[in-house]
Amino acid sequence: MKRTGILIYGVLCYLAFQGSFLYLIGFTGNLFVPKGIDGELTVPLWQAVITNVSLIILFGVQHSIMARAWFKEWWTKMIPEAMERSTFVLFSSLALFAMFYFWQPLGGVVWEIENSFLIGVLWGTFALGYTLVLASSFLINHFDLFGLRQVWLNFRGKPYTHLSFGTPFLYKYVRHPLYFGILLAFWSAGTMSVTRFLFASVFTLYTLKAIQWEEKDLMTHFGDLYRKYAEQVPMIIPSFFNRKSKEPVYKSIAKKNE
Repeated sequence: MKRTGILIYGVLCYLAFQGSFLYLIGFTGNLFVPKGIDGELTVPLWQAVITNVSLIILFGVQHSIMARAWFKEWWTKMIPEAMERSTFVLFSSLALFAMFYFWQPLGGVVWEIENSFLIGVLWGTFALGYTLVLASSFLINHFDLFGLRQVWLNFRGKPYTHLSFGTPFLYKYVRHPLYFGILLAFWSAGTMSVTRFLFASVFTLYTLKAIQWEEKDLMTHFGDLYRKYAEQVPMIIPSFFNRKSKEPVYKSIAKKNE
């Protein structure tokens, strides 16, 4: 029964992620949701700015602290290890839902593009950004990333095994295609409101810092293999031409696994 309960919990956490991710698309695109990112200023400007920045910081603190190894080690003393990733996903989703609910539009426009072709291109890059987020997650094992693999293995009575290091498709050209997709979507706007500019700017700063923390963990976990990969492949902006080694690291991995 305990295994069944953990499996149900993991599925519900995953559904919470799906809901928050779909709402994020609608929120940042002002599409099909009750409350999008833009609107008229209804509270004092200083209050709106502090509220919005605080909401992004809340998400960032939760997301970064719960992803660290020292927190996981402490946290799994209180909850079953199989629930750890699902709980991380749940808290991340709740942080996003809090941001959607309490968000305060600022009004105003930073830029507005009137050319219909360019507007279409930006909608295309907006869609491409979120597509890259999902595609990147599936390339590295979507179900492990969002906790379903952990609860499923636990349900079947099998031990969890960490994923091996690999560089499938997009990861041959950029180390963090998921983050690149997020930033691409956030900045792709024909009309860049002051609100969206603040949102995209603060999230960009957080993302660049979060990558540094993640890279440190990856260096610790994979050692020279990841260090060699980082020397060859750019961090956030994809490169299809720059190769600093005659033998790309993903070929070295393939040889190692033969």
